[in-house]
Amino acid sequence: MSTSTTDRRPPTAAGGPAGPRRPAPRLPLGHAWQTTRERLAAGGFMAPAVLLVTLFLLAPFVWTVYRSFFSDTRTAPFSWFDNYALFASDPALARSIQNTLMWVVGTVALPFVLGLAIAVMTNAGRLSRLARLCVVLPYALSGSAVAVVWNFMLTTDGAVNQVLTTVGLDSVAQGWLLTWPGNTVVMILANAWQATGVAVILFLVGLQSIPPETLEAGSLDGANGWQQFRHIVLPQLRPVSIIVIGMSLVNGLKSFDLIWVLTQGGPGRATETLAVSMYNETFLELRPGAGAAIAVVLTVIVLAASWVYLRRQLDVKGG
Repeated sequence: MSTSTTDRRPPTAAGGPAGPRRPAPRLPLGHAWQTTRERLAAGGFMAPAVLLVTLFLLAPFVWTVYRSFFSDTRTAPFSWFDNYALFASDPALARSIQNTLMWVVGTVALPFVLGLAIAVMTNAGRLSRLARLCVVLPYALSGSAVAVVWNFMLTTDGAVNQVLTTVGLDSVAQGWLLTWPGNTVVMILANAWQATGVAVILFLVGLQSIPPETLEAGSLDGANGWQQFRHIVLPQLRPVSIIVIGMSLVNGLKSFDLIWVLTQGGPGRATETLAVSMYNETFLELRPGAGAAIAVVLTVIVLAASWVYLRRQLDVKGG
């Protein structure tokens, strides 16, 4: 008896006849509705934060970018990239970029090195708490208050020059805020005096989270103090170091209050950074178009520097 062609079915992987395809199981209607409710609830909780970010961050930035393409004259309001061309033609803005780079280097290197050194030296000991308090206390002050303190010290007849004159170093005494680049350097030192406190706090947290067993193992292997610090302590402080350097990088790029109170960008415009130039062009020179262009450039520099730094650190950590 011959077999019908309809009964001939391709064998399955198990060798048996292939059965009809079964449709994918569908989720119950109640489960789908519950998932939708959870998503709507999550969106409802996120909506106020998204609205605030859009209202106070994204919308002003979009308006600033739009305003940067308009000049401050009535004859030719739309100027394309004329405001951005000021960076190549205005010597004050060229000096501002130079000062900003100096601030970035100083505000990253000094708090990092000083904060790490102070944290290591005060991690244990009788007077460690008092020493940490003295170092961290300036961080509780505002930038304007720090500027007032340092202005009292750095003026021509200030405390620094009086001390130098008292000890017979009259030749060293000078107008610390009157000549470039010395005035920028002393302001970076003043900023480091304040910013080192938060670096000390973060490094202390990192040091206290290091397991003592690793240090004991290194000591048993014959590693001295420096070798333990270099090969055991520093690698375990890498996450804290990323935070400290990232914060210092952003703070250095947007420094304003201390510079404004001490010198207002002077003498002339010698000590301006991009943040001070933005304020000066917008509110003092009454050129909001040029000020908006400076703000856009500064924002791009901050975002690019932060992105490059964090991407590099995360790539190294992931590798």
